[in-house]
Amino acid sequence: MKKEFKQPGIGRIPKEWAVVKVRDVGEVITGTTPSTKITEYWGEGYPFVTPTDFSDSKYVYETERSVTLKGAKAARLIPKDSVMVTCIASVGEVSMAAKECITNQQINTIVCNEKTNPYYIYYIMAFKKNDLRRWAGITTSPIIKKSLFEEFPLPLPPLPEQKKIAEILGTVDKAIEKVEQAIEKADRLKKGLMQELLTKGIGHKEFKESEIGRIPKEWEVVKLGDKDVSNLIIGQSPPSSTYNKKGEGLPFLQGKAEFGEIHPTPLLYCSRPIKIAEKNDVLLSVRAPVGDVNIASLKSCIGRGLTAIRPKNNRLYYLYLFYYLIFKKRVFKSLSTGSTFKAIRRSEIENYLIPLPSLPEQQKIAEILDTVDKRLEVLKAKKQKFERIKKGLMNDLLTGRKRVKV
Repeated sequence: MKKEFKQPGIGRIPKEWAVVKVRDVGEVITGTTPSTKITEYWGEGYPFVTPTDFSDSKYVYETERSVTLKGAKAARLIPKDSVMVTCIASVGEVSMAAKECITNQQINTIVCNEKTNPYYIYYIMAFKKNDLRRWAGITTSPIIKKSLFEEFPLPLPPLPEQKKIAEILGTVDKAIEKVEQAIEKADRLKKGLMQELLTKGIGHKEFKESEIGRIPKEWEVVKLGDKDVSNLIIGQSPPSSTYNKKGEGLPFLQGKAEFGEIHPTPLLYCSRPIKIAEKNDVLLSVRAPVGDVNIASLKSCIGRGLTAIRPKNNRLYYLYLFYYLIFKKRVFKSLSTGSTFKAIRRSEIENYLIPLPSLPEQQKIAEILDTVDKRLEVLKAKKQKFERIKKGLMNDLLTGRKRVKV
């Protein structure tokens, strides 16, 4: 095996592979922004790509702005499937041109020659992102000039092997893209259902005007803090000496990084909790960030960043309240006060008005929305699985640890 590999200064690669510089794989074009003072340059025509248009997708499909043919001629058109790499600020982000476009000056674009496969270059540049930053000596002012970028070394297999590597990784990307499309579809469905179910309910034909707008005639409007509706438990953080990561005591929730999609994931535990949330209490983040909502999956200690809302089971169903508070997240944000550190007062929570259907209808609404959420959980887990597969394949194929059959 030692005879089949070499150490050329960029790591161990197969002996058949070459080490080239970026300038050897194609022409490098630094983008230009056409003058914004000339109105004829801006309008429908060609996408104008900036780093903010990059996403997790391989291609940039949509851009905030476009330029006319006249505007494009004032810059430099790059062809479809060119590899775009950010060279200022968020250095090393990579994407591909979905069609002819121009870029701003924060992007260096590689227009690959006939000896290189652009998809392979896309993947190897993405794989080498951190190497690029270290190699360029990025510190306080992240920037890579074109002349320096052109000198960056890359491993380059023979062209047939480049194509096969890109084909394999592209297959996984397509699978990820399909899952992402399914996630977006489920998200849109969830938002539509929330708008419909949480304002119109199920099967109602008669409606009335209320303090919170038009709602079904049979629904009530109540204050969230009414004693027959719920109990509020305002969080209080214990002394720092009582925290641990060993699992001793109760999970400690503060309402920031430990918040998951529905149930929080504890990072710390507390041996002497002061304020406690019970299982299925609805957790509302009351200090920056205000308005995030979760459900306590088990008995937990809550810090001052959280308020636990404990519904009265004969009046308010916890999962219905969870979805309604998500639906009204922006409202809670608007109720928060403070210039540098936003927070929401207890009185605002207590006096907040919510619509109250019958308990069976609340449960049915929550069941419908929960079904969509469970679908989303499955899809997101599937996406994570594909992403792990892709990462493993990139580690193997782009280093030559595993060779492909051509």
